[in-house]
Amino acid sequence: MTYELVRPPFTQSFQEMAEGELNRYLEWFGGVLPERLNMLANAVRSAPSYEDWQPDGMPNSLNLLGQWFATQIAVRPRSKIEMRSIDAKFPIDVPGEELTDRTLSLAMDIGMYLSQVFLKNHPSLKWEQPLANKKFIDYGQPVLVAFKPGPFNPVRMVVTFAYGVVSHQRAGDGLRNIYETWSKLVA
Repeated sequence: MTYELVRPPFTQSFQEMAEGELNRYLEWFGGVLPERLNMLANAVRSAPSYEDWQPDGMPNSLNLLGQWFATQIAVRPRSKIEMRSIDAKFPIDVPGEELTDRTLSLAMDIGMYLSQVFLKNHPSLKWEQPLANKKFIDYGQPVLVAFKPGPFNPVRMVVTFAYGVVSHQRAGDGLRNIYETWSKLVA
């Protein structure tokens, strides 16, 4: 089975997008969500030992999904241009590796699925798109709201999880752990 990478029709950073573009991004995100979940399910089920995975929206489905994703995460070397760009913005040690496009695409799809698990099991949650402050980390991105500490960005959370797996700080069970931790914070 061939996995098709997600291709958002917007290439600018969220902070640089006009509000109309951000609104269209939210519409696009919601519109492709069912197709992307189907693509994710097919990719997972095509792997040996995961043929029976069911994307039923239940928390237990995150166990196998997280284990599968941990086996799919890959990195590539960062270019010198990428390294200089990050160095110029942040005075930190920059790792020489970056997640591959396929890994980032899977992270987006898994973030979409994770959002559906939250919405199915916590009916008080809803989608929102923060547009008040361009300095907000999730500005313009689809987030779930009604958590005590603030919005939950499922895609960003799964990307962070992937970096944790790469650095050996997380394992496949981390996806379910994210769900359990944030479920306790539903307002």
